Amino acid sequence: MRKRSIVVLYFFAGFIAAGLAACQSPGNAKTGGVADDSVAADRDSAAWALLGFAKVDSVNPVLQPGTGSFTDPIRRQRVSWEEKDVFNPAIVVKDDKVYMLYRAQDKVGMPAGTSRIGLATSSDGLHFTREAAPVLYPDEDAQKKLEWEGGCEDPRVVEDDRGLYYMTYTAFDGRNARLMVATSPDLVHWTKRGHAFARAYGGKYLDKWSKSGSIVSKYAPDGKVVAAKVGGKYWMYWGDQFIWAATSDDLVNWTPVEKSPGEADPVALKGQALAMPDLKIVVPTRNKHFDSDLVESGPPAMLTDKGILLIYNSRNVPAIGDTTLPEGTYAAGEILMDRNDPLKTLYRLDHYFMKPDKPYETTGQVNEVCFLEGLALFRHQWLLYYGTADSKIAVAGRTE
Repeated sequence: MRKRSIVVLYFFAGFIAAGLAACQSPGNAKTGGVADDSVAADRDSAAWALLGFAKVDSVNPVLQPGTGSFTDPIRRQRVSWEEKDVFNPAIVVKDDKVYMLYRAQDKVGMPAGTSRIGLATSSDGLHFTREAAPVLYPDEDAQKKLEWEGGCEDPRVVEDDRGLYYMTYTAFDGRNARLMVATSPDLVHWTKRGHAFARAYGGKYLDKWSKSGSIVSKYAPDGKVVAAKVGGKYWMYWGDQFIWAATSDDLVNWTPVEKSPGEADPVALKGQALAMPDLKIVVPTRNKHFDSDLVESGPPAMLTDKGILLIYNSRNVPAIGDTTLPEGTYAAGEILMDRNDPLKTLYRLDHYFMKPDKPYETTGQVNEVCFLEGLALFRHQWLLYYGTADSKIAVAGRTE
C-alpha cells in the first residue's frame, strides 16, 4: 500500500525523535582522530556532518528478496534472479519519485549467487514497486568475462548536467572485483562502458581489485544528484581496503591518483592495497576505532560550502579496533574533505553514526552489516538507504 507525503512526514517526525540512539553512538559529535596531525579536530562541533538519522522501523526492511524471474541470456533459461538476497541500493529522485537500483542475488550462480541490478520505484520513499526483470546483468557481451558468473554488484548513480545517468558498479567474475561504468538516459536501458580504469597508466589497474565508486556531486533541492567538477576535473572516491581517489574528464574514463615520488603511506599497507602500492591513500583505517580493518565508499560524495562530505562504510576487528563492536561489524562514518582539494581531510568523525542493531541487520548472509549506499533529498527529507546483513534493504530518515 502506498502512503501520501503527509504520512511520510508523520513517520519521520516520530522516528527522528525516538530513533536517534539506533543510528548514533553517544560520542559521535566528535571529530578528528585521523592519521595526519595537521588535520583540524573541532571536538566541540560536528556541524559539517549529516547526522540525526533515525531508522524507519515501521516499514523496514523496505525491500526483501522477491519472486521475479527472467530468461537469463547466458544460461538460456528462466532464473529467479532476486530470490536469495537483495541489498546495497543506489537511489535516484526523478519526476517526484524515488528510484532504487539494487543488487539482487539468485540461488544458482557461483560463488554465492549471481548478482544483477534490479529497479524499484516509490511515490513516498518507503513503499516500493519493483520491475519484474533486472535492468543490468551479465550478458553475452564484451564484459561477460569480467562479470560472469559472480555478476554486477553494488551500484551508485549520479547524473550529469544534461540528465544522462552514470552508474558505477562492481563486476565480479568469482575471483576478482573490478570497478565498471554504465550510462542510461532513463534508468531502465543501460549501456555498459567498461572498466573505469581501462585507459589509465596503460591498463595498470585493469586486473587489480577495485570497487565502490563514489562520484563527487551536488545534491540539488529537487533531489537530483549531479556530478560536479573540482579544479576542472570530476572526482571519485573508491576502494574497499582503504579509500583512494580518481579523476575524470568525462565520468567514464577514470585515472586513479597515485602518490608523489617519495611520498609515504599514512598507515601500513594490507589486504588488497599490497598489490597497489603506488596509490595515494585518501581515507586510511584507524586502530582502536570502528573503522580499524577496512573502509569503503558509501553514497555519492556531497559537495557543500563546507567541503566534500563522504559517508563511508567500515569493518571492525575488535583485536585492533573498537572492542564494543562484534567481530566484523560494518558501521558507518563520515569525513569532510577540502572542497578545493579533494585529497585533503578537514574533519572526520571519531565514532560511527550508524551500526547494526536490528535482527535483520545482525543476522543474514553476512552478519552485523549496515552498508550505506543510497542517499536522497526527497520532499525536504534526507533518506539514507542501506543493505542489511547483505540480505535486505532498509531506510533511515531525517528532516532537512
